[in-house]
Amino acid sequence: MKTYDSMLSTPLGPRDVAVGELLWALVRGALYSGVFLCVMAGFGYVATPWVVLCFPGALCVSFAFAGAGMAATSYMRSWQDFDFVFLAALPLFLFSATFYPLAVYPGWLQLLVRCTPLYQGVTLLRGIDLGLFTWSLLGHVAYLIAMGAFGLRVTARRLATLVLP
Repeated sequence: MKTYDSMLSTPLGPRDVAVGELLWALVRGALYSGVFLCVMAGFGYVATPWVVLCFPGALCVSFAFAGAGMAATSYMRSWQDFDFVFLAALPLFLFSATFYPLAVYPGWLQLLVRCTPLYQGVTLLRGIDLGLFTWSLLGHVAYLIAMGAFGLRVTARRLATLVLP
């Protein structure tokens, strides 16, 4: 549709376009997580006032996956390549320690799961929700912010390569 071409014909640069896309993803993430927290409160699942901090934690997770998603889509050649998204998302979802504790996995798989971004987000939000504040939560935040920033940087470079003459 040449959407980015028309944007880049203005004084905007590739980084500005990438930041705009990322901000839109963050707005959507904020809406989803805000509604989810309201539903949790409505059903009485809020056990601690610290749950308010889950909102910025969810924005951190949104930032990480928005950056990575934008970077990944900049390499896709057609809509059929979106099948690869599901190919990557399903193992992340199943092995994020959401359904089963990390201890049930074999040692080598535990190490692999600890390196995945969804595990980082699940552990961060679970710790905040339960009020279990440890220094390791800062490590999860740093991982997610670095992932989002790297994705944003890759996206800006790819947009410049693909669209600008």
